[in-house]
This record gives sequence, C-alpha cells and structure tokens, in this order.
Amino acid sequence: MFYPEEVVEEVRSRNDIVDVISSYVGLKRAGSNFTCCCPFHNEKTPSFSVSRQKQMFYCFGCHEGGNVISFIMKYEHYTFPEALKYLADRVGYSLPEIEPSEEEKRKAGRKVQLREVNTSAAAYFHFLLTKTQRGKPGYEYFREKRKFTDETIAKFSLGYADIYADDLHKYLKSKGYSDEIMRDAGLVDFDERHGPHDRFWNRVMVPILDLNGKCIAFGGRVLGDAKPKYINTRETELFDKGHNLFALYLARRSRRRGMILCEGYMDVITQHQAGFDNAVASLGTAFTEGQAALIRRFTKEVYLAYDSDEAGRNAAKKAIAILRAQGLSQRVIDLSPHKDPDEFLAAEGVEAYEQRIRDALPGRLFEIRELRRQYRLEDPEEKTAFMRETAKTLAGIEDVTERSNYCDTVAEEYGLDGNLLRQEVTRFGMIGLERRTADRTERPPDAYESRASGTSRAAPEDQPDSTERHLLTWMVNRPELFSKLGEYISETDFTGRVREVADELFRQYRETGTVQPAAILSRYEEPEDQRVIAGILNSEFPFETDQVAAEKALTELVRKLKLRTIDRSLREGGGGALELARKKKDVQRIQIRL
Repeated sequence: MFYPEEVVEEVRSRNDIVDVISSYVGLKRAGSNFTCCCPFHNEKTPSFSVSRQKQMFYCFGCHEGGNVISFIMKYEHYTFPEALKYLADRVGYSLPEIEPSEEEKRKAGRKVQLREVNTSAAAYFHFLLTKTQRGKPGYEYFREKRKFTDETIAKFSLGYADIYADDLHKYLKSKGYSDEIMRDAGLVDFDERHGPHDRFWNRVMVPILDLNGKCIAFGGRVLGDAKPKYINTRETELFDKGHNLFALYLARRSRRRGMILCEGYMDVITQHQAGFDNAVASLGTAFTEGQAALIRRFTKEVYLAYDSDEAGRNAAKKAIAILRAQGLSQRVIDLSPHKDPDEFLAAEGVEAYEQRIRDALPGRLFEIRELRRQYRLEDPEEKTAFMRETAKTLAGIEDVTERSNYCDTVAEEYGLDGNLLRQEVTRFGMIGLERRTADRTERPPDAYESRASGTSRAAPEDQPDSTERHLLTWMVNRPELFSKLGEYISETDFTGRVREVADELFRQYRETGTVQPAAILSRYEEPEDQRVIAGILNSEFPFETDQVAAEKALTELVRKLKLRTIDRSLREGGGGALELARKKKDVQRIQIRL
C-alpha cells in the first residue's frame, strides 16, 4: 500500500519517538539521548540509544536502527502500512483510503492463511479431546491429573494430538490447506524419505494466542515418558517466542493488581482456574527483554511464581534483572515447601495463595536472601563478604529514601551494623558514579563501546565507508556544520548509500536551515534498508570530544573525504594530473575551526 510521502511524514512527525518507545521499554536519560537494554537482542549493558533530536533509535550492539515507524515494524512485526496505521490511530490521524498493491495483498493474505490454518488445527485438537474416544487419554490427563474443569478446558481451547504422526496433515489437507502453508505455520514437517509428519502427535495441546486472541502457535506436552516433555511451534512469521507471552490476551483484561509471571502453561491455567487470571508464562525459553517490554504495556508490577528449587530461583534472579532494566517492580512469591503454583494451590488453596502474594518479597530482598545462602554469618570474614556483596546490590537503588529503608530492613534481618552497611552502600555507589561519569566524558552520548573490553565495537561489514559515515553523523548531530563545511564539501563527495542520504540532508538544510534524518528513513520500507541507513546516521566516534581534539578529527575527516573525491576524479579522467595535484595541496591546507 503506497502512501504519499507527505502523509508518511505527517504521521511520523506527530509521533515523538521517545514517547512511543518509552511505552514499550524503560528509557533512561543519558545526556541528550535516552538509553536502555536493547529490546531486539539479549544484553546486560544498555547499548540501545534513542535520540529526540534526530527522532531515531539505534543499537550499537546489534545495529538495529530506524525511526518511529521502523521501531513499530520491528517490535510488533508489522508491515510498513500496518505500522503507519497503528501510529496514525495513536494520534487520531485519518489515513487516506488507498488501494493496496498486489504484493501487499499477497503478504496480508498469507498472514490471514497462517492464522486460519492455526485456528483450524486448534479446533481439530479441541474436537479430538472433547468429542472423540481417540482424545480420551488427553481428556483424562487434563481432568484427573491436572484437575481442570470442562469450563477451563473450553476457555483455553485445550486439545489433543492423536497418536498417528500424519493425522493433522490429513485433516488439514481435507480442508484445502496446502502443504506449504502447513509447513510455514510450523504444524507439519516434510522430508523426502518419510514425507509429511505432524510436529505434534500423542500430546495434549495448548494453543498460544496473540494479543488479538488469534491462534499463532502451540505448546504440546507428551503423554508418557518420551522426550522432550514439552515442545512449541518453531518460530514463524506469526510467532516470535521472545516477544509473546502465554495467556497475555486474557491477563491484560484482569482487574487484579499486576501480573503473575510463571514458568509453564499448566501453572498459568491452574491459576486462572483458581481466579488468578493475571497469570502469564514465557514460551519454552528463558524470560526475555522483549517479554518484559510487552508486560510493561499493561502493568508496572510483576509477581514471580517460579519453581522453588534451585533452577527456579536462578531463573527468578535473571528475570528480576530484566524486569528492573525495564522499569518494572518485581516481587517473588514464596511457594515453599511446594515446588510450583500448581502444587501449592492443590495443597493449601486459594486463600493461602492470596496471602503468599501479599507477602511476596521485593526483588532486591530476594536477591539478598539468595546471597545469604552462600555465606556462614557466624564466620566474621564471611559476614564481611556478605555485607559487601549486599551493599553492592543496595547501591543500585537510585531513590535515597528507598535505599535508606532497604538498609534498615536488611541490617535488622541479617544482624548487620546499619551504619557500616550504609557506609559500604555509599562507597559502592560512589564507585559506580565515578565509572559512569568517566564513561560519559570519554565518548559522546551517541557512541557505544563494549564495557567489558573497553574497545569500540566494529560496524557491520555491510555498512558503508566509515569516514563518510562518521562525518555525516557528526553533521547530523551538529547541523550548523552544513554551513561551516559548505566551502569544502558537498553531497557529491559522498558515495554509494551514503550519497543517497547526503543528497537528502544537504537538500533539507538548503531549504529549511536544518535537517530531519528520520524523514529520510520513511522513504525505505524494507527493514534491511532502514537498518543500513540508520547505521549511516549513527556512527561510533573513535575520538575525544574536547574542542581541540574535535577540530583535529573533523579536519582529518574532511581532508580524507576530499582526497578520495580527487582520486576518484583522476581515475575517471576528470582533470589533468597537475590540476589534481594542486587540488591535493589545497586539501592539505584545510583547517576546520569550531
């Protein structure tokens, strides 16, 4: 679907990128920009930068980048027209009625087919479970072992995949679905030797719905002792494990406070049946930043109901760190002496579970309790080590009052000297502040270096020339340079993809006296094009930023760019050798003053 450039730009300009992205992830100010851990890849140190001035985002870790439209496309898995409509609706802007292109119709139709084939499979699995003798093993598992009522089975559309490995394929084939759409939906696999075989067979089936209540995938639990016990649909055009949560479609409508995060489908279903309809679960993988960002759209409070064994406690610690990075409060529900919510509810009932939720431990206190397991506090040296590790944890609390209250609570709980604990917290807090201050002064806000190695991350191999990127990024950050450098360079000095960007930026500056880099990205609908263009405008600066060093570095970049232009002209026969030699001497005389 083609929208005029002025329509695209109107929608983009009405949606401030910081406002939009902050509704998905927890942004923190860092100089003139905002940062957070990247929602598109796993990381511990924030490398995702959002610029209000540029109206762009860029990750110096995975190199994803773009404008507000690009972000919505990437995060929500939308096409360009879908992202544009989402943003238009967000600000109350009515898009003109435009006939979609044939390619757009094809893509939209394909997604409809994928949803339809998943919905048909879910209906078939549910029919087998509830209406046939073949589904009796699955029905008995849900009713007798899990104690699910018929209402719960219907609410979650639970089902059963038959013992025959081609049963679903035959059914879907009879309904007119092609082998291609079955394969691409992740329902049926094909190989030359064995032909079609269902991904799920002899398993109880749990449909996974998107936020609109459409079936996009399945989780299946084997009946018997086969391995693996649980399998999910592989990732498809509809299903991204790291950006979906089981039962979120239902939990987001709950009137209960916060959300309860669990490890598995059955725990979630058990809790919903018991009235805790705010429970959700990750999808067969470790909890991710993308899932935390998804929760953040609906609540700021998360209760962790992970297994009480060591593996569950370790998973809870990792989830706490991810939730904290997204600005979400975290509390851990103590399920002991029982293993999981399913066992707890069966043994102690709803009221006891309600009480455990009320008594849930704040994330930092849970982390300290886990630290306590590693030390013998009757030993003075180990008690000192415990106090220091605890102080490191508490030093991360930014609010002064909250930090003080935590110090009081922890000192009383573990028999520590409150004044000494505060001193240690202050000491570690100052160390962290000094590191962050040094980090900011050693590079400009847009730059990102690996904190572990202290070295700049290299740009992707497919990024255009670094000299051109560095110079153009600097000019975008300081638009007055278009005028200051105008006597030395122009858009014709740039090449390849950088030239495309330079043409538009120089045109914008000549016409308006400023530049709008985000507007350039709106011209590119393909995500890969947007990533490359965003990389051009968000280069890492490998030099210091005081005025003398900056003038020296800028002068060097301009000289290198001009010398390349001269060499290119020589290769193309664009002037005599003597004339070009004279121009090279003139280039060496260039000296930029800021």
